[in-house]
Amino acid sequence: MAHKKASFNVVRTEHPTPQINRRHFIYTSALAAGTLAAGVPGCMARPNYKSPNEKLDIAGVGTNGRAASDLEGVSGENIVALCDVDSNSLANALKKYPGARTYSDYRVMLDKEKTIDAVTVATPDHHHAPAAIRAIRAGKHVYVEKPLTHTVWEARQLTLAARHYRVATQMGNQGHSGEGIRELCEMIWAGAIGQVREVHCWTDRAKGWWAQGAVRPAGSEPVPSYLDWDKWIGPAPMRPYLHEWPKELQTSFGKNVYHPSDWRGWWDFGCGALGDMACHIMDCPQMALKLGPPDTVEMTSSSERVPEMPPVESILRYEFPARGDLPPCSLMWYDSGQKPAKPAEMEAEKLDSNGILFIGDKGKIITGVYGEKPHLLPESSMADYKRPPHTIPRVPGDSPHQDWIRACKGGPAACSNFDISGPFTEWVLLGNVAIRLGKKLQWDSKHLRVTNVPEAEAVIKGSYREGWEV
Repeated sequence: MAHKKASFNVVRTEHPTPQINRRHFIYTSALAAGTLAAGVPGCMARPNYKSPNEKLDIAGVGTNGRAASDLEGVSGENIVALCDVDSNSLANALKKYPGARTYSDYRVMLDKEKTIDAVTVATPDHHHAPAAIRAIRAGKHVYVEKPLTHTVWEARQLTLAARHYRVATQMGNQGHSGEGIRELCEMIWAGAIGQVREVHCWTDRAKGWWAQGAVRPAGSEPVPSYLDWDKWIGPAPMRPYLHEWPKELQTSFGKNVYHPSDWRGWWDFGCGALGDMACHIMDCPQMALKLGPPDTVEMTSSSERVPEMPPVESILRYEFPARGDLPPCSLMWYDSGQKPAKPAEMEAEKLDSNGILFIGDKGKIITGVYGEKPHLLPESSMADYKRPPHTIPRVPGDSPHQDWIRACKGGPAACSNFDISGPFTEWVLLGNVAIRLGKKLQWDSKHLRVTNVPEAEAVIKGSYREGWEV
């Protein structure tokens, strides 16, 4: 079975233009007129935009954890196919969606399921781009869990592919669909704290959630009969199967080494705390401060670094240039329970375990992990504060899934579509490049390269086992 590689190059100088969001008849008219992107050979798959009164036929790549939540979020449509390398998870999902056809390889599923309209992708991070780009090239709409991709380069490829094939897309950073982030933006845009030049973002991940800063255990174990280990590895380098950490390490690292949920701390398969939580937490300053690509990223401190995992703790600094009439901005990222100093104006006893602090020249705003409950400091000042009027469209029910379903049926582009979430993912994951190399990075977004650290190129793009390329 041949698997087609990307047929376009990464040469973009700016963030991609907003995704087309008119009704599907405009798409088909444009296709009939031959408006293909320049330099891309061959025929472009025609996406299937159904009317709002029709149900979509949806296939799910991944069935457990967040994948199960995503399938539930779109379960008002027809779930017609399911794919998972874990036959136990697949069997459980089939009980809920008994009519679905089942697969262990999404490449096979996408080759056979020609009539599906849309695909959800919720797998370990290293499978996001290989699965999503194959669906996009087949003309299918895609919903991909955060982080959108495993590498910076992959994020650019998905952005370009989605725009070229004109499919409806959404990244599963659900806070972007919520009320809180919109209230936050409206407060900042109305000048509640003046110009913002400093932001602090923090999370309690990864310490206590999954293993990081460790050395791979020696040895191997037989692969259980329910798990297709070769397909679980997929595009990553082959590793021996190991079920559990040695017992003396389980109190520090948890129980499982990789599957089902402890892959996130391995560079081969996951993106650490940035991939897990920054796509939620840093999304708020990204939207509120209209952040584009940073000029520089550096790791300002960390615990001991090891080759195959992120360190247990790290702190990053992103420096963003001026944007129109907005000033340059410094963004600090703290993981594993580290936090900035508690603001003097704050009346609560302590900072929450995850949150964001905006420091403006006229005041401060603090929010929760998804931008929820944004409030001025001191908190008591909110009693006299009149919130600005709504200027940002709201998502019905704050639902990222229904936002995407609406887009799949010819409605407005979903709010975290790849023209928004793709460039955002690029700079989030650039932080992992800084962590892995331990150096300050000078970033050239136009050419997708670090200008001062040549060895960054291999980390920005990564590599693939044969047959799994993006």
